[in-house]
Amino acid sequence: MVNNRKEEMRQQVMSYHKKHPEVWELFVRFTFEKINRGFNNYSAKAIFERIRWENDAGADGLAQFKIGNNYPAFYARAFMKMYPEHDGFFRTRKQTSEDKEPTNKPEIRPMDIGVNYAIS
Repeated sequence: MVNNRKEEMRQQVMSYHKKHPEVWELFVRFTFEKINRGFNNYSAKAIFERIRWENDAGADGLAQFKIGNNYPAFYARAFMKMYPEHDGFFRTRKQTSEDKEPTNKPEIRPMDIGVNYAIS
């Protein structure tokens, strides 16, 4: 059992990371591309959007979303911890989920929200 929503999300991210290490590799590669082009700051969300655009990393998009929207903050912090010389490259804020109760629910999937992908 987890204490708060932040820890719950962190566990979800770690579970995803173990199944899809290629996402981390792409995150690091695309981040260093920006650093090497002279960027002092950049958006972790933009890096994730590039991963989504250029690759089918993750799941099939039907039963599971490919990459959760909660993940960029965790990947950004992990990157700056792993590469402390780039601390501050991603601008971070206090994770307010630390003050929230865990949902104790699995991550939402497209089928959970009734998304109909068929074109009429």
